[in-house]
Amino acid sequence: MAEPGGRAVTERPWGVPGQGLPPRERSEPLWSKVPEVTALFWGVKVLTTGMGETASDYLGRTLGPIPAGSLGLLGLAALLTLQFRSSRYRPWIYWSAIVMVSVFGTMAADVVHVVAGIPYAVSTVAFSLALAAVLVAWYASEKTLSIHSVRTRRRETFYWATVLATFALGTAIGDLTAGTLKLGYLPSGILFAALIAVPALAGRFAGLDPVTAFWAAYILTRPLGASFADWMGVSTGRGGLGWGTGPVSLALLLPIAALVGYLAVSRKDTPLEQRIAGAVA
Repeated sequence: MAEPGGRAVTERPWGVPGQGLPPRERSEPLWSKVPEVTALFWGVKVLTTGMGETASDYLGRTLGPIPAGSLGLLGLAALLTLQFRSSRYRPWIYWSAIVMVSVFGTMAADVVHVVAGIPYAVSTVAFSLALAAVLVAWYASEKTLSIHSVRTRRRETFYWATVLATFALGTAIGDLTAGTLKLGYLPSGILFAALIAVPALAGRFAGLDPVTAFWAAYILTRPLGASFADWMGVSTGRGGLGWGTGPVSLALLLPIAALVGYLAVSRKDTPLEQRIAGAVA
């Protein structure tokens, strides 16, 4: 399976769980708990980013930033607990955790701006440094940032820390372009739709490392989905369609549930070794 750029990741361990891991880690073999990176992966990912943006805004306005943030944190903790306790990739658990990361990541970025009064330009730099710190620590510890290597508890921890940082950073970037730079939501969405093609093209034609291409595209899915969701949800006075953040959240949740249900039944994004083990069993 290839990440953006079309090249396969060479360190991918196939066969039994734990194969291809350093010797010190083989005593605790794990199946991969992240999905195959397919077109459906990117589709569901963009939908979750949009839904997380509007759901966070809806909850923040309905409950207030602090209660909404507390509720989001509890939901995130519960879903990540299920994800870490799962023995292998399970679509409903994994994508539910991604949804909660999207909701809470948006809340975190919004609280930093609304409650603490920190400009989006500053929070964008701060979240960029936080993401860089996580990635540096991950690589220093594991010598790889490939999601296909996420087969130990430590790597799984690094993975979810990275995912959370990308959501907070993407939220800040999206609000920076739409608000601070005054591009508006629809132009911002179009901008990020163009930018997200760059990692894939650079990987295919310019030799960009597939792992770097993957994470670059992953970061950009956040402002891409959020910009279009905001455009649909916010009032016409703010440059949106005025559909409301609640209805837009529900409208995005339905296709997410349908696609995840399809993935759970079809196993299209289940790691190959798990599909083979299931067929044998």
